[in-house]
Amino acid sequence: MNTYVTGTTIRKLREGRGLTQAELAERIGVSSKTVSKWETARGLPDISLLQPLAKALGISVVELMNGEQIVNRNISANLLRSKFHVCPLCGNVLHSFGSALVSCCGITLPALEAEEADNDHTVTIEKVEDEQFLTIRHPMTKEHYISFLAFVTADRVQLVKLYPEGDAQTRLQLRGLGRLYWYCNRHGLFWKKP
Repeated sequence: MNTYVTGTTIRKLREGRGLTQAELAERIGVSSKTVSKWETARGLPDISLLQPLAKALGISVVELMNGEQIVNRNISANLLRSKFHVCPLCGNVLHSFGSALVSCCGITLPALEAEEADNDHTVTIEKVEDEQFLTIRHPMTKEHYISFLAFVTADRVQLVKLYPEGDAQTRLQLRGLGRLYWYCNRHGLFWKKP
């Protein structure tokens, strides 16, 4: 992604919307000469104009910065491509159905990379009525704990947030083919097929 919008991008997006330089200038409150300067690389729009410029071009600021409109070509989502993000400042757990630009507390969060479970992060699963009781033998101190457990299938996500000084256990309905995920605040994201 470019670090700032270019004149070529502005021209391409403007022409794609069927706007003249004068029409675009009128929509964002600048002169047509200003738009011409942007498009011929003799100047750049002020950062305060990015939102109005994006709105006038019918796209988001991220699309404007990227230089092209993002079109959702995903006809049916595949939840098994799910990504989890955890904010290191507030502990917020965020989920996306694929690659996404996610931020919390003013910082961009990378997607967590899941690893297969190791001996220190194993889950035991016991059937209880119509659910499964999941337990992780793991410290649950304020410094070292399991933050969440989630079960992801092709059509749903079940996520349970866990807290320090609580128990690393919960009940979930593990129906269908899917993956079980859990996150240790020190060692990262783990997964297994139940």
